Amino acid sequence: MNLPSTAPAVVPLIAPTADAGLAARLAHAIDNKTKPRGSLGVLETLAHQIGLVQRTTAPAIEAPAILVFAGDHGVVAEGISAFPQDVTWQMVENFLAGGAAINVFAAQNGCTLQVVDAGVAHDFGPRDGLTDRKIAHGTRNFAVEPAMTPGQCTQARGAGAALVDALPGNVIGFGEMGIGNTTAAAALMHKLTGIPAAACVGAGTGLAPDGVLRKGRVIEAAAARHAGVTEPLDVLATFGGFEIAMMAGAMLRAAERRMVLLIDGFIVTSALLVAARLQPAILDYCVFAHCSNEHGHRQMLEALGGKPLLQLDLRLGEGTGSALALPLVHAAVNFLNRMATFASAQVSEKS
Repeated sequence: MNLPSTAPAVVPLIAPTADAGLAARLAHAIDNKTKPRGSLGVLETLAHQIGLVQRTTAPAIEAPAILVFAGDHGVVAEGISAFPQDVTWQMVENFLAGGAAINVFAAQNGCTLQVVDAGVAHDFGPRDGLTDRKIAHGTRNFAVEPAMTPGQCTQARGAGAALVDALPGNVIGFGEMGIGNTTAAAALMHKLTGIPAAACVGAGTGLAPDGVLRKGRVIEAAAARHAGVTEPLDVLATFGGFEIAMMAGAMLRAAERRMVLLIDGFIVTSALLVAARLQPAILDYCVFAHCSNEHGHRQMLEALGGKPLLQLDLRLGEGTGSALALPLVHAAVNFLNRMATFASAQVSEKS
């Protein structure tokens, strides 16, 4: 399939989903199902949210897809990862061979999986199942210089938007792969929220405590070096990764298209953090799949007002949380569409 490689990387204007009339009709439909009010808990909130996103009291899940964006990071030169950079391309090969957790979970839940080379430091050549949108062979070391040029950041965001335009469905999950990207995500979190770097960093792929301390010091020094960088897109270009920038562009376009966005873990949420600083209404479209076991994710979710569906101590990435949350999205839509009402079932309501 020939996919467009890029789209204009303007920041779209995203409309809030708020609609008082529709909200009242959704609440009435949910409350009149054969159950005590509120007894389906978060599923009721989720059904209400999806109805507002799709502007209907009868929402539907169509052709859900998960996009896994892969990219390498120059900051690995600072010794911030327990694994060598080659693991990025090796894991992409694992995705293409169907051997990763995201392959298992996506297939189990009937979800299309698309793997995107956003900027891996490896030449794969033409490959079945791999979408080549490589910006460069990894970013530069943001401890020394900006990770990418403004032009590269714009190109990455545009490529993400174009990938969304090629999707046929209305639900998109986000995943990523990139050795060093928890450091980039923590740096974005630190710069955009003001939370101290030490509270943003975690073990990533398995750093020992001294490695976590080193990661924090690298971010603090880089933040001081680039102290004048404050605008969201400038922060993204300076500290982010090609996969993070591409996700941010994809998220903005997906919300513009009124799709449901499934937000995975720490790195995916950092891309959303950038997008939400540009267009706060994007949060209306986001379903937060889970709270990662990566240190800092809970505070990032709190900064965004996100309430995760699951708490499974995941910290794998790849979009695994998005895939695992998808059955709950189906359940929310299905109860709203298929469950009997008190009247149709001839069940007495609470007096």
